[in-house]
Amino acid sequence: MKAGRFPLAYPTAGSAALLFVVGAMWYAASSQNSAAIYLLLFLLASVFLVSIPHTLINLVGVTLRVESAKPTFAGDDVCLPVEIMNSSRATRYGIELVLADSYKRRERLDCIPRESAARLTLRFSAHRRGEHKIGTLDLTSCYPLGFVRASKRFVSNQSYVVYPRPAGNPQLPTNGSRFADNWVQQGIGHGDDFAGVRAYVPGESQRNIDWKAVARGQPLMTKQFAAETKGAVYLDFFELRLADVEERLSQLTLWVIEAERIRQPYGLRLPGTEISPALGQMHFHYCLRALSLFRPADV
Repeated sequence: MKAGRFPLAYPTAGSAALLFVVGAMWYAASSQNSAAIYLLLFLLASVFLVSIPHTLINLVGVTLRVESAKPTFAGDDVCLPVEIMNSSRATRYGIELVLADSYKRRERLDCIPRESAARLTLRFSAHRRGEHKIGTLDLTSCYPLGFVRASKRFVSNQSYVVYPRPAGNPQLPTNGSRFADNWVQQGIGHGDDFAGVRAYVPGESQRNIDWKAVARGQPLMTKQFAAETKGAVYLDFFELRLADVEERLSQLTLWVIEAERIRQPYGLRLPGTEISPALGQMHFHYCLRALSLFRPADV
């Protein structure tokens, strides 16, 4: 990760208010020839000037490390874990992390003890599917008085993946999409025998979540029921009667989620890409990544 060599200082709204107060005091002191007002004026100006190096020093020795962000769906939030490290021998206060390319989303740390690190999660909206660069991150601080803001810029080469937003008909295709192999698999269905739980897949229906386990402080889990299904289903881009490419991708995304939820083996056909039927988290994310990176020019 590339970082700027030195912190930069910028005026804040507080400095504008201070400038107005100093101007008013100077006018009052000059018109009344008051030594007390002059003394207060010079004292206030001195405090302002002394606060500038203190603000810049507050970012010395502070660096950050960006961790991998988990894939998310368009319209949801991207959760970006960041570790902020303080290698100096002094505690740093009022550190803010700002993502410059995402509506100035920011998170704040009140203090970072000397020679230690703190972790936070920066959340911002995922508007479009695809693979996106994280881009520019700023560490800022206006400690101690708030008259100036020091900023230290970092450029990250890491990226995150946004899957298409799931939408459409949740009913899996049945006509002309199944192939002849007999594939017996345990699935999920209402009214069948309970067969256990599995990890919740983001984007799927919440009606089968084990809410009692959630109330006990456990992570989100989906109830599974024993059901036998024969054959696997191919989710085919060309079989969809939708004019818009993004609508097709949203429908295929929903089908991938539903097929994984009911443990129905599924494959995926896209222009120039064919993924063989399978099940599991690796196959699930592989299909969603293919949908995410699909280019309309491939049609």
